[in-house]
Amino acid sequence: MRIGPIELPNALFVAPMAGVTDRPFRMLCKRLGAGYAVSEMVTSRRELWDSLKTSRRANHEGEPEPIAVQIAGVDPAEMADAARHNIDRGAQVIDLNMGCPAKKVCNVYAGSALMSNEPLALRIVEAVVAACAPRGVPVTLKMRTGRCDTERNAVALARAAESAGVAMVTVHGRTRVQGYAGLAEYDTIAAVKAALRVPVAANGDIDSPRKAREVLRHTAADALMIGRAAQGRPWIFREIAHFLATGEALPPPPVRDVRRWLLEHLQDHYTLYGESAGVRSARKHIGWAVRELPGAQAFRDAMNRLETCETQFAAVSAFFDALADAHERLPAANEPQLRRRA
Repeated sequence: MRIGPIELPNALFVAPMAGVTDRPFRMLCKRLGAGYAVSEMVTSRRELWDSLKTSRRANHEGEPEPIAVQIAGVDPAEMADAARHNIDRGAQVIDLNMGCPAKKVCNVYAGSALMSNEPLALRIVEAVVAACAPRGVPVTLKMRTGRCDTERNAVALARAAESAGVAMVTVHGRTRVQGYAGLAEYDTIAAVKAALRVPVAANGDIDSPRKAREVLRHTAADALMIGRAAQGRPWIFREIAHFLATGEALPPPPVRDVRRWLLEHLQDHYTLYGESAGVRSARKHIGWAVRELPGAQAFRDAMNRLETCETQFAAVSAFFDALADAHERLPAANEPQLRRRA
């Protein structure tokens, strides 16, 4: 699997998710089997580049290569400048956001709203490719199937983007109107794959190794991009890789391994965000990690009242210590009971 000149270790990608795929989460997913991860979207507006929020999103310290940054905006010149700015900060791939359905993004005609203005979308692609080509940095595009069920223009836009120099296209199998509701459809992704020569990644509702195999068979995609299914379960990447290679399911991870992964993630998270923001923003990651476990609701209620990183870290450590004393492994997907020790 290659994106332009960059060879990837595998074809399992972490989707860019605002408020989720910061550097600590990307690094965790890469440790647990992801071959590639894209940053949270970074604004193209120059006046916001030095803001704390944007600087955190653009932080790649210690992150394994390749470094991929997603940029969002509506002005071709601004997007080109943003691409050059992020390349100067270490980006090795620039991804264009034409897939975000959030109202605050679409209301300014960015994200998936750009699919309704193909001429502007293409000018953005051309401007960013022209900015990145002299630096040897490939440009990728993430989009949806179209605006709505009756306006699916992913194939046309993908063809135009390929002609303009895009090195890979990712398609989320939902329309802009769908948001994240309903089911993803894969016929459009298959049509995009059939129409292009550059690699195509499939995204949407890939939540298990078997579903990953089904989507690959249906779309013939070159790669799979996984988002919400990795929240609280970042080892899904190695589970999928093992299943695709062998046809066999990996056993659920040992509780003590999950404890170690989560605590190391928290330490990295606190380092990036500091005390106040760190303890607050870590709550969602902890909540995702424990949501299917015994005593999760009571633990979350207590944990969400903690105000320091030290007490939060200690509470998570104690929760998983108690769990590991009683259970060897986490439950398998859709398994209601934990595996008890013999």
